[in-house]
Amino acid sequence: MRLKIKQQEKRKHSEMVTAVGWTSSNQLYSCSDDNSVYVWDMNGEAESSPFTLDTPVTSMSWQPAARGISETLALSCTDGSFKIVNRSGRVEKQITKAHEGAVICIKWSHDSSTIATGGEEGDVKIWAKTGILRSTLAQNGKAVFAVAWSPNSEQLLFASHRHITIKYIQAGQKQIQWKAHEGCVLAVDWNPTNNLIISGGEDCKYKIWDCFGRNLYSASPYEYVITSVAWSPNGQLFTVGAYDMIRLCEKTGWTYSFVKPNSGSIMNLSWSLDGTMLAGAGGNGSVVFGYLVDKKASWENVEIQLKEDNKIHVIDVIHEITEELEFMDRVINFSLGFGHLVVTTSSQCFIYSVQNWQSPSRMDIRESASLIVLSSKYFSIVDISNGIQIFNYEGKQMSNPKFSGLRVEFLSSGLVSISNELVSVVDTSNGKIVRLFELISGKPSSHNAEHTQEVIEVALNQTEHAAERKLCILDSNRDLFLTSAHRNDFVKLCSMVDSFRWNESNDMLAAISDGKLYVWYYPNVVYVDKDLLILSRAMKDVSNEVGKMCIIDSFTGSLVTVRRVDGRIVTLNISPYPALLYETSDRGQWAKAIKLCRFVKDRVLWACLAAMALYARELNTAEIALAAIDEVDKIQFINYVKMIPSEAGRNAELALFSKRLQEAEQILLQSKLYYRAIKMNIKLYKWERALDIAFANKKHVDTVLGYRKRYLEKIQREESMDKFIKLMDGGIEVNWVAIKTKIKQEKEAEALSGKPYEAQ
Repeated sequence: MRLKIKQQEKRKHSEMVTAVGWTSSNQLYSCSDDNSVYVWDMNGEAESSPFTLDTPVTSMSWQPAARGISETLALSCTDGSFKIVNRSGRVEKQITKAHEGAVICIKWSHDSSTIATGGEEGDVKIWAKTGILRSTLAQNGKAVFAVAWSPNSEQLLFASHRHITIKYIQAGQKQIQWKAHEGCVLAVDWNPTNNLIISGGEDCKYKIWDCFGRNLYSASPYEYVITSVAWSPNGQLFTVGAYDMIRLCEKTGWTYSFVKPNSGSIMNLSWSLDGTMLAGAGGNGSVVFGYLVDKKASWENVEIQLKEDNKIHVIDVIHEITEELEFMDRVINFSLGFGHLVVTTSSQCFIYSVQNWQSPSRMDIRESASLIVLSSKYFSIVDISNGIQIFNYEGKQMSNPKFSGLRVEFLSSGLVSISNELVSVVDTSNGKIVRLFELISGKPSSHNAEHTQEVIEVALNQTEHAAERKLCILDSNRDLFLTSAHRNDFVKLCSMVDSFRWNESNDMLAAISDGKLYVWYYPNVVYVDKDLLILSRAMKDVSNEVGKMCIIDSFTGSLVTVRRVDGRIVTLNISPYPALLYETSDRGQWAKAIKLCRFVKDRVLWACLAAMALYARELNTAEIALAAIDEVDKIQFINYVKMIPSEAGRNAELALFSKRLQEAEQILLQSKLYYRAIKMNIKLYKWERALDIAFANKKHVDTVLGYRKRYLEKIQREESMDKFIKLMDGGIEVNWVAIKTKIKQEKEAEALSGKPYEAQ
């Protein structure tokens, strides 16, 4: 990927351009020290000069769009004032004495309710959109060169001298401050999607920070001062400006491209809302336009590359096919995976199969797509106007999930995930909640996943079986958790995780943590037997290959593709045998699965087979696999289960083994095995539940009372439960001969109606 630069042969501005900003309709406004304002189209051509100013502008900020209001422009001026004007230049509001000295920077909040300004005298002020001063947030005594809002608009970041400060708008909260550069900090930007901060300063460096002030990346010094920085809207890229230089970087810090326009110092940078174009304010009066080209994507044997803004080059290396896809409009976004390529332009969406590049499905869209998320059968398009839309690969819209507080402009690829029947979306207004929706109807699922920490990445597995649908989340502490998509049952898998990814074709999960590649060959084991979780996990030291802060790009078959922090692609391989084990177990070919494990002679593979067999209730295979990994106690349990005469009894015992008490009880009650259900609760010391079952079914009330009395005598305690006190006072007699007779009769009836376990 690189930036393709375009400049005007003849400059429109006669003096330094100080600020540029894109509107929601992809028009660019530029302001200069010559007091002129120009409007530019996306081709880099000046359309008009709608108005002129009476004083030079230092900074501009467009009010966030798509909220049912007309966009207005906030302009900070050198005479200490700031203005709010509409597109035609009509002044909606003007504050003449906002600061002593120049107002250096100005910024609308993300919710459009507040404006922040920073002044030459060192004050940071918060204003209502009506122009009323709400508060003076800080008084530094040194000039404030840049401000930026937090994603939730509750905190403000400002740069003064060598320090960066993050302060809550409401009083009473502790501020965060750190020394960011050796010289003055001249530019900052805080991305609402990834919650990361970039800064540039007089020490000629640019740096990346998290919201707690921890340095994630520090560039080596450039030869000139860094004068501007800007995140792309989706948070995947950022740009850095200096004298005759614009650098395009990936979010981890490494450089995609480096261009040298004839512009002087780049005083300001601004991305278009669709993230495909960049504009820079040149110190010599020029306006620099940058277009993203040579963007690449690959999947299995197919590689695509965006050659020009409307042409995609396709190469199939196995079938030796080369295609050139040309579009009428500029390509806004594309995504390749699961055997399909989805391309969006400003007005249409094209859906290609990798088997047929000649006849794509196409559909009209009303808004540029900011995000495309693929799955095996469906894909999602996210845009500001329509939110999250789900389609199949024939182009038919399936649903449009919505919820109160949804801010689609803050969504990134890691915050949205889809499977065959579910859609998961991280609630950006409350990052601890992952909202789940039915894919076909778009209706909310029966529950949401609620975590204790903020979720920064989420992914649904792609298995065909809806009952095995799992949700994997990465929280703000970089801890990786797994939970069922149907209930909150979080299990911690790993800490210090850089990145994770589900396999595209089976249920394997890969993660990189502290320089090690972890692969959970059968993550469903956490709902079968947690003791087998570690045994069924593979670990490989890859610190020399991937380094730190790497990202897993794809996990297909037995290959894990990782992008290093410096941008290099590394391919890691894992054992191919777990994928074969999935194929044999899915087909119920347990004998072949055993032969495979005996051939490979790997304890990890045996542990996977044991868990798969237990989940499928294939006890003979489970017994063989557990014997291979020396799990003697579990073998004894398997033999005990096999002796249970009824299938319902065996299934209930296996459900209880997997800690699914309610399921086990339901199985027994539906099969009218009342004594087993009562005895199970008694063994778990759930005395009141055992009594409730006895009363509800009018069976074994005296049995429960007898076991309760025996238990109290053993521990030498008096009865304390009200239900049992009333029962004892009611005069129910405990006759152990009668009790044992009833138990014997029920067991005999179970043996007659059931059949012993046999190999499947």
